Amino acid sequence: MENLISQFTLLADEALRDKHFDPSRIDSDLMKLFELEAYKAWAALELEHEQEVDSAESEMEAAEDELESAMEAAMEEFRRFEEEMEGMAKAELEGLERTGEKARRMGKVMEKAASAASKRYVEAAVNSATATMRSAWKGVSKQKVHPA
Repeated sequence: MENLISQFTLLADEALRDKHFDPSRIDSDLMKLFELEAYKAWAALELEHEQEVDSAESEMEAAEDELESAMEAAMEEFRRFEEEMEGMAKAELEGLERTGEKARRMGKVMEKAASAASKRYVEAAVNSATATMRSAWKGVSKQKVHPA
């Protein structure tokens, strides 16, 4: 733009000094310079635009990489958490299975003890009944009357 203004100033000074100056020179020379200046400005804006696009694309790629890294870290943390929870659940299940097995064994022992106690009780009842029957039989066979 400065070049355009300086050229216009030179042409204006020449027009003032030279009586045979052709005014169409101002039009043709200035228009050529204006077109050149406009093209340069457009090219500079286009270059600036491309640089901004490139910068935005590289920033987007960096943001995508960062997001991908964060997602990978989150997934890795989730996997570790999942493995930890599976381990804890497995340990708890094994503990419950051991407790259940102990309770089952205890139940069998108690069943055997109750069965043995029941058999002894039955044997004692049978023995008592047998003794009572013998005693009664002896009393009947001796023909003694019971004092009651």
